[in-house]
Amino acid sequence: MEYKEALAYLDGARWFGAEPSLRRIRELLEKLGDPQRGLKTVHIAGTNGKGSCAAMLASVLRAAGYRTGLYTSPYLFRFTERMQINGEQIGEEALVQSVEAVRAVADKMGEHPTEFELITAAALLWFSSEKCDIVVLEAGLGGRFDATNVIEAPECSVIMNIGLDHTHILGDTPEKIAAEKAGIIKPGSPCVAYEQGQSVLDVFRARCAELSSTLTVADFSEIRTEFDSLEGQVFSYRGRQYALSLLGAHQRRNAAVVIEAAERLREKGWRIDQDALEHGLYAAAWPGRFELCCDEPAFIVDGGHNPQCAETVRESLLHYFPGTRRVLLLGVLRDKDAAAMAAILDCAADEYVCTAPESVRALPPEELAAVLRPFGKKISVCDSISDAVYAAKERAGADGMVCATGSIYLAGSVRYELGLY
Repeated sequence: MEYKEALAYLDGARWFGAEPSLRRIRELLEKLGDPQRGLKTVHIAGTNGKGSCAAMLASVLRAAGYRTGLYTSPYLFRFTERMQINGEQIGEEALVQSVEAVRAVADKMGEHPTEFELITAAALLWFSSEKCDIVVLEAGLGGRFDATNVIEAPECSVIMNIGLDHTHILGDTPEKIAAEKAGIIKPGSPCVAYEQGQSVLDVFRARCAELSSTLTVADFSEIRTEFDSLEGQVFSYRGRQYALSLLGAHQRRNAAVVIEAAERLREKGWRIDQDALEHGLYAAAWPGRFELCCDEPAFIVDGGHNPQCAETVRESLLHYFPGTRRVLLLGVLRDKDAAAMAAILDCAADEYVCTAPESVRALPPEELAAVLRPFGKKISVCDSISDAVYAAKERAGADGMVCATGSIYLAGSVRYELGLY
């Protein structure tokens, strides 16, 4: 099997439509020798912020001297971004070996595993073979029946901000979605949660009480901003100072969750001193999340794809670029709430450029333009992402700025057009 064949095999499996269950992934891993049983893990779920949290926490654990695996989804440009150890992506040969092992078992099963189940099994097999000290696992969709939830009790579970996304699968209220995410909480394993609505936190509290698990909620009132610019930010949390390269007030909140998670890990015996915590947070990188990619014009790329993400993008645009001409390069998927996102973002936009992300689920740019037309601003429609990047730069001018947002699929392609791969 060649690398492209391995990717084609994974891509050929169904993603949606299978009955939500851990039955397939359990059978698959059992036949592979249950590689997950030898792994220490931190499990992260949530609607927004879980990828940033995972990247920060993996960076902290790496700074503390641990051989740290990181499993995330989706990817920006290259599939191997999804599986990393100490910041290094899985090699093509190693991925092929893992996929071959998984395929040999999966193709003989009565009910074939889904794409995400196959990918998760391949990742767990690789992390096990590489003898990671600890693996940070980002859940893909939901939590209770997410393939990553096949693990035994993690060293710590983390649940980030809850919002309305994938409502046809997870439920149509924040509380229903929270209940699905809370499925990652395991007996006796501490849980750390992002501070949010009381009704959502009550769901987590009830689950923790049921399983004799402790719940820690990050206290955002303890965050004090000391410096914040496009060069980075400095803040204090519970009286200690930290620096981040990542931009946006939401990243300070995400970092507060990571700090609380690190404390819970210390209590479990993991050696994470203050220097490692500070260095790891500052060194953390998470491309495509309000990322300043170039200047003249300033060009921000953000993979936000739902109304909650749009709120953080709007907040950051108004904060970092006051009085600046702002051109929004938008591309969204058809199954996302483009109208709600547009209504949130419009006060931060002077002009729009519409294109389609590279996905079969993409909303055609003409349809996106129709959603934006009632706002009364100039709209350019581009058939290719390359043309959209060029047009957005031209419309912004050297003194303006561009923000490409609406889909992680758009973010990866725009970064490529900007020469960042």
